Amino acid sequence: MSIQPPLDPTEFTRHFLEAARASGFATQSYGEIDGHPLVACTKRSTGPRPRIYLSAGMHGDEPAAPLALLEMLRTGFFADQAHWFLCPMLNPTGHARGTRENAAGHDLNRDYKDLRQAETRAHVAWLQRQPRFDLTLCLHEDWESRGFYLYELNPTGRPTLAPAMITAAAQDCPIEEADVIDGRPAAEPGIIRPVSDPLLRENWPEAIYLRNHHTTLSYTLESPSMLPLPQRLRVLQGAVDAALRLADRG
Repeated sequence: MSIQPPLDPTEFTRHFLEAARASGFATQSYGEIDGHPLVACTKRSTGPRPRIYLSAGMHGDEPAAPLALLEMLRTGFFADQAHWFLCPMLNPTGHARGTRENAAGHDLNRDYKDLRQAETRAHVAWLQRQPRFDLTLCLHEDWESRGFYLYELNPTGRPTLAPAMITAAAQDCPIEEADVIDGRPAAEPGIIRPVSDPLLRENWPEAIYLRNHHTTLSYTLESPSMLPLPQRLRVLQGAVDAALRLADRG
């Protein structure tokens, strides 16, 4: 399994903020945990553009997601076709240790209903100060999967972006073909469309919170951790690019 050593959150955040400012983003710290700043970067364009939110770094054993956002920043990906909202390192103490959970041993992606952890409370407080998003993309990895897959939350039946992302990801890695992925039935190869009614969920991941409060179209992207890191970066970037090309047309 090709999993990298822990990602140094201090170095990563420094590089990310430098790249964000060089790309015209406004940067801010919306909180701090164990000496690590929790940062957000925003870039507003002129005119009626889609408002697009991307997050990464939820789990400290998934370094490809924040690194993919950093690479996209450095290559000029976030141009003026949208209003951008980026949260690149949601769990810095987990990344410092290389663990899925934060330093207190909690999976932050199960805490967006009860908000017991300082990181999720600070993140939600920041989100509540933002406008509604036209699209949200949460970047992840899965150490058990042998192929790329995604979750789609689309309660109002908007045009789906999922097949385009699957097609793009397939250029660089296999697509997960299992009928049951991560304990949930697949609607199509590599696509999970779970019940997204928040009232039916005991614990909320970030995507459920976003679907309930901030958007009507949310995707969670999962690259397979078994692949070499550069390949995982290409997979995530390709899927994001495919989604944003369609979102821009809308």
